[in-house]
Amino acid sequence: MKMRGMDFDWNLVRAFMATVEAGSLSAAARQLGLAQPTLGRQVAALEAALGVTLFERPGRALVLTEAGRLLVEHARSMGEAADGLTLAAAGQSQAMDGVVRVTAIELYAAHVLPPFLALMEERAPKLRVELIAADAVQDLVRREADIAIRHGRPDQDGLVARRCADTRARLYAAPSYFERFGRPRNGAELAHGRLIGFIGDDGEMLAELNRRGAKMGPENCRPFTNSGSVGWEWVRRGMGMALMLEKVAEATPGVELVWPEMEPVPIPVWLVTHREIHTSARIRLVFDLLAEHLGA
Repeated sequence: MKMRGMDFDWNLVRAFMATVEAGSLSAAARQLGLAQPTLGRQVAALEAALGVTLFERPGRALVLTEAGRLLVEHARSMGEAADGLTLAAAGQSQAMDGVVRVTAIELYAAHVLPPFLALMEERAPKLRVELIAADAVQDLVRREADIAIRHGRPDQDGLVARRCADTRARLYAAPSYFERFGRPRNGAELAHGRLIGFIGDDGEMLAELNRRGAKMGPENCRPFTNSGSVGWEWVRRGMGMALMLEKVAEATPGVELVWPEMEPVPIPVWLVTHREIHTSARIRLVFDLLAEHLGA
C-alpha cells in the first residue's frame, strides 16, 4: 500500500469516508451532491492511488476490506483536521479582535482621524487599530498596512479602492500673521506675503495658487520644510501661509482663511485596501467605518 507523498486529491478521501458512513454509493452520492458514477470513480481512483482494494462488492452491498478498515480511522482524522482548518480560518477572518493597520498622512492622522478612532473603540473594543502616520506611501501589497487613505487613485494590481467625498485645500494663516503682513484683499496683494515652502513640492502649490489669481512666485516661499506637520505648525505660529485641507484646518484652532474668495483646490480622497477585505470581517469593519467617517 503506497502513496506518493501527498500526491492525491482530498476529494477522493472524502468520497471514501462518505461511502463508509452512508453504507452505499447511492446514499453517499446524495449526501455529497454528486452523481453516483462520479462518486464511484472517485473511490476507484483512491484505490488505484493507494494500490489496495477498499471495498468488496458482493452483490449490491459494499463491505470494507481489511485494508479499508485500517484506513478508516486515518481518513476520519484527516477529515477532522480539514474541518478544524476551515473553522480556524473562519475564526481568524471573522473575529472582531486582532490588529488592523491604517496609514494616512500625518496631518490627517493628527486632525481628522481621532473621532474615527473613538468610534472604533465603541464599535469593536477588542480590535486594535494601529495608525501609521506617514507622508510616504505605504505598500499595501507587501502588507506594510491593511488600509490606506490616499489622495490619488492606486494603480497597483490586487488592491480594492473606494472613492470617498473629495476634500478641498484653501489658503490659511494665523491672526498673528495678519498682524505682521496685513490681510490681503485680492490676489495681487498676496504678492507681498510669505508662503511656507515644502521641499519636493516642485512648484505645484504656487501653480495652483496662480491659477486662482494669486500673484506669487518662488521669492514668496520661506521658510521650507519636508514635513506637512511642521509646516502647519509654522502656519499656526504666524510664520507664513499655506494651502491646507479644509478638514485639517477645521480641526485646528487659531487659523483663518487668508482670501475667502479664492476658488478652493479640489483634493480627491481614496480609501484603499488589499483583497483580504473580502474574507476578513475586521478589515471590512474598519474599511466601512472609515468610509462612513470620510464620506463615501
